[in-house]
Amino acid sequence: MDRYKNQGNNTTPTINFDLDAGTLEIKGRSIPENSVEFYKPLNEALKFYGKAPKPITTVTIELEYFNTSSAKCLLDFFKELEALRLNGSAVTIRWGYQAEDENILEAGKEYQTMLKIPIELYLLEE
Repeated sequence: MDRYKNQGNNTTPTINFDLDAGTLEIKGRSIPENSVEFYKPLNEALKFYGKAPKPITTVTIELEYFNTSSAKCLLDFFKELEALRLNGSAVTIRWGYQAEDENILEAGKEYQTMLKIPIELYLLEE
């Protein structure tokens, strides 16, 4: 496996995980009917990647909205990334937010306090 992709729609985000490059992007809205099932293939791809991770792993999150169950799935995913970091991969999470969306910014700050991974908060260009 060298790539995991999911084309987003109005309830699921676009996901592009390039295992060869060590980059993952999650963009859009995350309100799937069953978040656990939706994120399961991504978690499997991460487990596969974790067997031989790149020295640097960069995760970019640009969600315009996500529900509570997606927030839990993201936290579980981030915990797996922490394990990668403990195994030597320099993991960074980039968390993009819109200027007018304090909820997404606050969620990013909340994840910063819960995780042992650097989370870079950045303002998305309009």
